[in-house]
Amino acid sequence: MDNRYLNGAVELLRKIVSIPSISGEESAVSDYIYKYLESNGLCPERIANNIVVYSKRYNPSRRTLMLNSHMDTVKPVSAYSFDPYATGTDDERIFGVGSNDAGASVVSLIHTFLYFEEQEKDLLPFNLMLLISAEEETSGKNGIILALKNIKRPDCAIVGEPTCMKTAVGERGLLVVDAVAHGVCGHAARNEGVNAIMIAFDDIAWLRNYSFPQVSERMGAVKCSVTQIEAGTQHNVVPDACKFVIDIRPTDRYTNPEIMEILKANMKSELKARSLTNRSSITPEGHPLVEAALSCGVETYISPTTSDWMRMDFPAVKMGPGDSSRSHRADEFVYVDEVRGGVEGYVNFVSKMKM
Repeated sequence: MDNRYLNGAVELLRKIVSIPSISGEESAVSDYIYKYLESNGLCPERIANNIVVYSKRYNPSRRTLMLNSHMDTVKPVSAYSFDPYATGTDDERIFGVGSNDAGASVVSLIHTFLYFEEQEKDLLPFNLMLLISAEEETSGKNGIILALKNIKRPDCAIVGEPTCMKTAVGERGLLVVDAVAHGVCGHAARNEGVNAIMIAFDDIAWLRNYSFPQVSERMGAVKCSVTQIEAGTQHNVVPDACKFVIDIRPTDRYTNPEIMEILKANMKSELKARSLTNRSSITPEGHPLVEAALSCGVETYISPTTSDWMRMDFPAVKMGPGDSSRSHRADEFVYVDEVRGGVEGYVNFVSKMKM
């Protein structure tokens, strides 16, 4: 492969990492990416801060593969040992917030798209489109949710996230439930009141012992964890409320509303889901995306974390340069070789696609 695609990805990453792009505040980095695509002969379209580009060879009679990643980042944590936007670099690494999650995927997918666009012959029997989306980190309404309503519908997608270029063929959903056990306050020295902590204790004990009967062949069992609890105001008052939070990782065997129905039927606490839309996703065995991963000899797995994939009603896989363990942490970085390998890996993967 021509080194200009590999080097171009590295240099673009160094630039965009220097532009603050906290989720919901991506206009500056969106401007820069838009102009970069234009300067490379493409015709980008903008939907809020989302950017979409269709192949110049786009044929409506063909199926379409979408290349997608997100330009936004989390807020940098206070523990950074350097300016998170200073784009510190050495011969091996690029530093800065968003370098790993998911800047490396963004620039690698852009240069994968450029590679296929700039070939003299059409190398693919399907359309390519590129979507660089906003507000992924906060599931914002002006991110991919808005973009998907305003673009030509793709048939499948590659979602760029740091996976060490392994291919996630499925990802668990996320259901966060705020629970409140209600009691009656009273004086602790007298036999009065109804202790909300004990009601919560019974519900938490039920959660600990309950197993959802339907187990996914590919994703395993639904996982529930109580991750926060709060109750009481002083030592001598029986509390009338106990709040706790349940983190649930659904599989393809249950929808989020179905899980809520089961919980409400078996728990005394008041339960409220923060969102019912963060569903699990899985691409069927035998789909061209899965077959391409196998043809490339790439490791496949089920991801425990969510992404913009959950907003898509078509098959997808999640893969990209970088390591998820470096995301949302101080002193974020990505290796230069990972970025270069991202371009090569994506090009190889897309070339293996048959649809």
